[in-house]
Amino acid sequence: MKRFLSTLVLILSLASIGFSGELPNVVFIMADDLGYGDLGCYGATDLRTPNLDQLARDGVRFTDFYANGATCTPTRAAFLTGRYQQRLGLDNALTYQEMGRGLSLNGRTVASDLREKGYTSGLVGKWHLGYDSGRTPTDQGFDHFFGLLGGNHHYFEHMDRIGVPDLWLEKEAIERDEYTTDLITADSIDFIRKNRNRHFFLYLSHAAPHFPFQGPNDREKTVEPKKKSWQIGDRETYVAMVEHMDQGIGETLGELDKLGLRENTLVIFCSDNGGFTHSRNAPLTGFKSSIWEGGIRVPCIARWPGKLPVEKTISSPTITMDWTATFRRLAGFEVDPNREDGLDLMPLLTGEINRLADRSLFWRRENDASRKVNNPSRVVRRGDWKLFEKKDGSNERFLFNLKNDVGEKTNLIDKHPDLTRKLSAELDAWETSVNHKSPGSLR
Repeated sequence: MKRFLSTLVLILSLASIGFSGELPNVVFIMADDLGYGDLGCYGATDLRTPNLDQLARDGVRFTDFYANGATCTPTRAAFLTGRYQQRLGLDNALTYQEMGRGLSLNGRTVASDLREKGYTSGLVGKWHLGYDSGRTPTDQGFDHFFGLLGGNHHYFEHMDRIGVPDLWLEKEAIERDEYTTDLITADSIDFIRKNRNRHFFLYLSHAAPHFPFQGPNDREKTVEPKKKSWQIGDRETYVAMVEHMDQGIGETLGELDKLGLRENTLVIFCSDNGGFTHSRNAPLTGFKSSIWEGGIRVPCIARWPGKLPVEKTISSPTITMDWTATFRRLAGFEVDPNREDGLDLMPLLTGEINRLADRSLFWRRENDASRKVNNPSRVVRRGDWKLFEKKDGSNERFLFNLKNDVGEKTNLIDKHPDLTRKLSAELDAWETSVNHKSPGSLR
């Protein structure tokens, strides 16, 4: 009875938001290339992430949360549009200074949706969704942008891997002398202060811990564009980057407290894909750029004091673009199948339901000649089952029960032929539905 009453209070509280017109602030924090097991609350023992661990204690932690893609651009495109990135032709990440690809020119995003409902939207940190005029953040619904347009840059000199300066304020190239993580933290705090009396959406997109591997004390470390030093590092440096990011996130969240905004702010933390070199993806198999679990399953935490329970764990399979649908529901938008491939997570978060409705989630990796990556494959997860099909000519297929085998060690393909055929047919149908048609096919 006590649990029923608590759930009822949560549901009525959420309902009152919709009826009264009160809107929450939203802070959506995305790390870059963070491993599934690289937070204390996800089992890490060789690093300290007290602020994110506290966020998990104060809210909800997901065990089966997925990035939409195995690399940066695909996941970010899915988050901004709320749809599978394949609809935009973004199976693979943008390369350095690549023109003519990214989000649809002057397209509609969750930022422009929230702007329509009175939000001020800011992107602080990494973009990686287009360099062209019409594809940059302030062309895509954001009122404020500070950060990098590309996939990564030198944390002190702020040039990209091919040596092009990449630090921006709105549409202007700028120069700063500080460590990137500190710059991102400072601007996120400034954005919150400036918009304390408005409804705001802050997309806090940290560059860390993506290479180049430079900790806050590595200003003198040799890291040169177009050289191997750009990608060389070690676990010790990676840990320093993660811990400093956690410190910065703590400072940003602390500003919400100082300004009395904690109670009316929904905070989410996740990563754009699985960990890369020097990360810890345990207990998963695989890493960034693959669609084994280690490449796509990522940490995710949500906190909204008084609206979401504390110290709750959710194991229902969820994905980045579900947050887009969630934000749109909170802002008062009706369900629109032409705009959303994700599901509203609020009933799951509050305990109104124990699991989301049955659905399948899909991933695909295409050849990426620009990065010499040749591992075409596709995946579907439905319930506890995951079918993995290689498309490299070998036609290898793997069927796993992730509930019993999260490390994907036991291939059950021969034991469940009917299930395999069904899941493979779902993959075929999904690919037909999302295959990219033209640069302007999604608005």
